Amino acid sequence: MGRVLSLEPDLVVAVREENTREDVEGLMEAGVEVFVGVPGTVAGTIEMLKELAGRVGAPEERSGAVLGPIERVHGGLRGKARGRARRLFVPIWKSPYMSVGSDTYVHDVLQTCGGENVCGGETRYPTVTLEEIEAAEPEVVLLPDEPYPFSAEDLPGIQALDIPAAREDRVHLVDGKLLTWYGPRMASSLAQLAALLRF
Repeated sequence: MGRVLSLEPDLVVAVREENTREDVEGLMEAGVEVFVGVPGTVAGTIEMLKELAGRVGAPEERSGAVLGPIERVHGGLRGKARGRARRLFVPIWKSPYMSVGSDTYVHDVLQTCGGENVCGGETRYPTVTLEEIEAAEPEVVLLPDEPYPFSAEDLPGIQALDIPAAREDRVHLVDGKLLTWYGPRMASSLAQLAALLRF
């Protein structure tokens, strides 16, 4: 006879950006243990992943094989002497354009990789006009394919702006996972973004 799987979880993993407070509290009231992750910075996310690995009883050698490369890339980027940070504009939505503020994971990813977020003086997800984008003079624009699916059709609108990124052909379509997804892919994501900002 086959093994019977329990439908009652030992632990539910929730993330502040994706799950509502009501849902988390409802699970806890029902006696379900909930791990709530709050990925706000790269360093904080690494610590969160370590804690999660401990909570689920992941063998140390396996968690080390995943987290070790992330810590090495992160440490290398933070310890690297760089020139001036590249001014970046990274929209996450269109009509209206929205970007990321200083209290987001994406903002810290950009800083870690050598970028200066031109919307970093704002919090959460500020709305910006085309005129404000021009006034910010970004040297690089990254157009991710999520949460808004920016594509080649969006390039002419940004390339028409009077900004250094358009004049110097530094408007790039990128995989949104590089900016927003955390976990095993973080080492590769940070390395790729840092390489994109070197010029």
